[in-house]
Amino acid sequence: MSRAKRLRSLALLTTGVIALAGCGAGDDADSTPAAPQDVAPAGRAQVADGGTLRWAVDAMPETLNAFQADADATTTRITGAVLPSLFTLDAKGRPQANPDYLESAKIVTSEPKQVVLYRINQKAVWSDGREIGAPDFVAQWRALSGKDSSYWTARNAGYDRIEKIERGADDLEVKVTFDKPYADWRSLFSPLYPKEVMGSPTAFNDAARKALKETAGPFQIKEVDRQDGTATLVRNPRWWGTPAKLDSLVLTAVAREKRSAALEKGTLDLADVDAAAADRITRAADDKNAGVTGGPAAAITPVSALRSWAVAHGSDGEEKAEAARKARKQTQAAIKVYDTQQTNLRAYALRKSLEPAYTQLALNGSTGPLSDERVRRAVARALNREELAADVLKPLGLPAEAPGSHLALAGQEAYADNSDALGDQDTHEAQALLADAGWKQGGAVATAKPEGAKAGSTAAPEGKQDGKQDGKQDERHDGRHTDSHGHRVDGAYAPTGTRAPAGGVPSNVLTRDGKPLTLRFVLPSGPGSETLRATGDRITQMLDAIGIRTEVTKVDDDSYFKDHVASGDYDLALYSWPTTAYPATDARPIYAKPEPAADGSLTVEQNYTRVGTDHIDQLFDQAVGELDEKASRDLMEQADARIWAAAGSIPLYQRPQLVAAKRNVANAGAFGFQTPRYQDIGFTK
Repeated sequence: MSRAKRLRSLALLTTGVIALAGCGAGDDADSTPAAPQDVAPAGRAQVADGGTLRWAVDAMPETLNAFQADADATTTRITGAVLPSLFTLDAKGRPQANPDYLESAKIVTSEPKQVVLYRINQKAVWSDGREIGAPDFVAQWRALSGKDSSYWTARNAGYDRIEKIERGADDLEVKVTFDKPYADWRSLFSPLYPKEVMGSPTAFNDAARKALKETAGPFQIKEVDRQDGTATLVRNPRWWGTPAKLDSLVLTAVAREKRSAALEKGTLDLADVDAAAADRITRAADDKNAGVTGGPAAAITPVSALRSWAVAHGSDGEEKAEAARKARKQTQAAIKVYDTQQTNLRAYALRKSLEPAYTQLALNGSTGPLSDERVRRAVARALNREELAADVLKPLGLPAEAPGSHLALAGQEAYADNSDALGDQDTHEAQALLADAGWKQGGAVATAKPEGAKAGSTAAPEGKQDGKQDGKQDERHDGRHTDSHGHRVDGAYAPTGTRAPAGGVPSNVLTRDGKPLTLRFVLPSGPGSETLRATGDRITQMLDAIGIRTEVTKVDDDSYFKDHVASGDYDLALYSWPTTAYPATDARPIYAKPEPAADGSLTVEQNYTRVGTDHIDQLFDQAVGELDEKASRDLMEQADARIWAAAGSIPLYQRPQLVAAKRNVANAGAFGFQTPRYQDIGFTK
């Protein structure tokens, strides 16, 4: 596989999540998102002019070139504010022509070749005053077409189908001719870079990593201070559209586990948070009495308070009185600190929705028991997906419905529930499938279960697991995976494994040829992954009920994805995928049939379950070349049904989107499917 193709496949984990919607642009979708966006909408008249908004990000960007393999979430956020996006996404995730850059964009000819005519907004200019036009389109096409290996591109999809780009009737028209039909043409040229970036390999590969001299958005880059961990965007004085309300937007690198502390100090205005931080914010709104409903004072009862007072005043002797007085003083100090933190947290509102991403159970079908489709289907039929979704989402007050599609989510045009191709939970059917595959009840294994081990699981002593790498992976890829708005996706960081002591198994464990049916379940161990681990525990119990033994391995977040999921060193794993605005293009590498490489390994692209079929590949290929949008969606539904039937990936729940926002922040928060309008974000008057 070429370097460009390999990097393109890896980049979908990072930069490819810019587009998150159904594949069409029509207005006839009748479904609605499972949860509405929550952004505190306000008209521009209600938003003050000026101010600086401090927005938490995971890290400073390694590159400002969104088409490089190490582009990340912050790259996406910056380019969204400073560069043209010809199509943006509405609240249902549908691509819509962006009037700031386009007067129109449409297919003008489909036979004998597809021709798309773009008409550029006559006011649209780069920050140096040059008009946006055909030379920029041409430079980006040539850089991303995959024909020149001097460009270190991460993805070429769509650009490799273009035959030529020409100036139209005047400088405002750009005519793009395809040599192969391309259904997802709206995905192209977003973001659009100036020809100065795309025009040479040196500028593309190196210069654009650290700086963008010419931009064309409501904001421009003032400074990216990687040492200080801030990227400062300021109003673009040449912006022709609706002016940005904010004077500046400061993206601040704050690790997820440190965000609660930053919010307690009031040093952020907007931040994605986990469930624990969300609970603190919700509790702070009602916690008016120095932590009586939580924190240090929560455990103080009238009886314990009286007892403490008595001891402090000598009821049990002076030595105990001194210790009690010291403890009371420490408790009072802790209550004071906690009360200050709660006061600061009351300045925030929790905004919540569902991300355009879902968490799945991945079943590695390349080796072991799961290479048998019957066993994979049995695992899937053992799961109560509705219960798993409810466990995660109901405590947050969010709708808890298990997704019915791998390619879209409720509300998106491409969404259709195809899960019937696999079927709902059915213990008897799961057991019948296992019996058909030769797995029978074999009784207890004569080893004692170690103290504290989960039912149906075994633990093992710490030490690195062995595993063969059968996926081609660029060594620069760090396994990071983000959502449409650049947020880290739970479980998308893959750690190096450690195990614990072999233990006993339940008496109903299944065996074949004297060996128990045991699956290695790899989970991340770090802070922020509590939800995944809790889901893993529930899955372990469900599998135990049908006699499948699980060996749970908890590993470092930093190596979870890279060293286990991507390399194939697991049987079961939990991680998340974004749904995509253009599934025929972006989902294909996730479900493509792995191909043997010359060295005997498998080329898996993003198909880390290693489960695929020629028929699924053919349906994707037909859909991406089908210009009739309904026909293309029908083909995608057929592909999704076959993905369900193959049982390599089982969607469990749509990921919660929890955002802490200062109460006066307007038009920002839990965006759901929609692309942020950076110029409308600000503070209410």
